[in-house]
Amino acid sequence: MLLQVLIVQNIRLGSYIILFPYLLFILLLPFETPKLIVLLCAFITGLTIDMFYDTAGMHTAACTLIGFARYFILKLLSPREGYDPGLIPNVDSMGSLWFITYAGLIIFIHHLFFFYLEIFRFNEFFRTLLRVILSTIGTFSFVYIVQFLFYKTDRNK
Repeated sequence: MLLQVLIVQNIRLGSYIILFPYLLFILLLPFETPKLIVLLCAFITGLTIDMFYDTAGMHTAACTLIGFARYFILKLLSPREGYDPGLIPNVDSMGSLWFITYAGLIIFIHHLFFFYLEIFRFNEFFRTLLRVILSTIGTFSFVYIVQFLFYKTDRNK
């Protein structure tokens, strides 16, 4: 969240691409985290970002939605034998294709809800949809790159 508030908030990529790397915190919660804890973490994360962005609960609502949707997306993408205990849903432990699907869905849901809640009208539907798509690609790219920079495990096992 500090990365979001201190650095990324000041990066301007135009009005169509807005990066929200704080979603990585919700994405990387361990598989066996109870649903209530995930919702609480998502709510507190969104509330904290709302305090710094002065967005009146929009981040809180969008984060709580993805905290709720996370369970169903994980269930949808679950391998036949289930997830191994102690794993974190990242590129290293689950593979690139799985992570692209998982993170892409969650980030897209967050952005879709957030940007339409922000505009709160449908007369700019396509402009907002373009913003959702470009911001999803930007945020996903940032999150994916962070995976390789900071979340490496020992490959010699």
